[in-house]
Amino acid sequence: MQERIGRAAALLWLAGSGLRLSILAVPPVITLIRGEFGLNATQVGLLGSIPPALFALAALLGSLLVARLGVKGALVGGLLIVAAGSALRGLSGGYGALLATTIVMSVGVAIMQPIMPSAVRLWLPRHIGLGTAIYTNGLLVGEVLPVVLTLPLVLPWLGGGWRTALVAWSLPVAAIAAAVALFGPHPPPRRAAASLPRAGWLPDWRRPLVWQLGALFCCVNAIYFSANSFIPIYLKSAGRPDLISAALTGLNFGQIPASLLLLAVAGRIERRAWPYLASGLLSLAAVGGLVFMVGAATPWWAALLGFSDSSALIIGLTLPALLCEPEDVAPTAAGTFALSYGGAVLLSIVSGAAWDLTGWPALAFAPLAACAAGLAASAWWMRARGELR
Repeated sequence: MQERIGRAAALLWLAGSGLRLSILAVPPVITLIRGEFGLNATQVGLLGSIPPALFALAALLGSLLVARLGVKGALVGGLLIVAAGSALRGLSGGYGALLATTIVMSVGVAIMQPIMPSAVRLWLPRHIGLGTAIYTNGLLVGEVLPVVLTLPLVLPWLGGGWRTALVAWSLPVAAIAAAVALFGPHPPPRRAAASLPRAGWLPDWRRPLVWQLGALFCCVNAIYFSANSFIPIYLKSAGRPDLISAALTGLNFGQIPASLLLLAVAGRIERRAWPYLASGLLSLAAVGGLVFMVGAATPWWAALLGFSDSSALIIGLTLPALLCEPEDVAPTAAGTFALSYGGAVLLSIVSGAAWDLTGWPALAFAPLAACAAGLAASAWWMRARGELR
């Protein structure tokens, strides 16, 4: 029994890391990609916006794959799509091909997102909380590893080419797919039917809560994805490319202590407004530090941004279940993610356009500052309406 639990936990952690390894392989090499293809800031923003766009548009494919292939088969399929799309990005002959292969990779990640909770329930039915914590930790580590290792180790080892670096980060994902295929539990085929979309899966767009949660999560997601896209090229424009690796490491590594801290205190801050207010204010301060205090403190400002933004995300993920009846949780969450990821895409493009149209790099961060303020405002509004206390 212990061996089975340990094996399932290990596979969940590995699959969680596979959700982010290939996505976060791009920010460390975005300046090399930009230089080779001659991209402007808007095109960089579009490239960075593809993953969150597909997270909203392709998530239902995960449920359909579970229905056809079962949890294990669907998870293996999603991982293989991620690995293939990531590797093909390294073969891109131009910006259009890079966008197309990024779409393929992002579809794989989007497919995996609804599969992971099904895998937790199926593989560790008596340890659902533990299983969720394990794969979430794997996801966060998967965000950190590429930004920590790509510039100082992977690029020099592979001769400095961004193409081979992207291919290299696809290999662990392919290995994870093989591990799941070989060692994943074999549930009865009929168990997969539980993941079929039900007739009432559409959100009630007339319900204010869907839009309130969508606005809150849009602020959180836009800050994270836009920061990963624009911090590297902003630092290069400021004459400090040497800070890129440390800043991206801080941004993504800052999420891990937030997850550990909130794991211990989550029950005491459920439905409280003040954590979102604090997150918004801290994020606003961090954005200001990143823009106006480029230097030795830059990695620390980035770490503060990662800590504050991920704190809001982690506690925010509890709200659909806390504020909705059981039958309304899934539709409300679906509407929330559709709105939030769609808004994050738009704001990433707006950030790039603000830079290109004005020639002022700092203006790329103005939408992030607005999102930080918007996060605090959203929490205040939900508190006024009684959804938060």
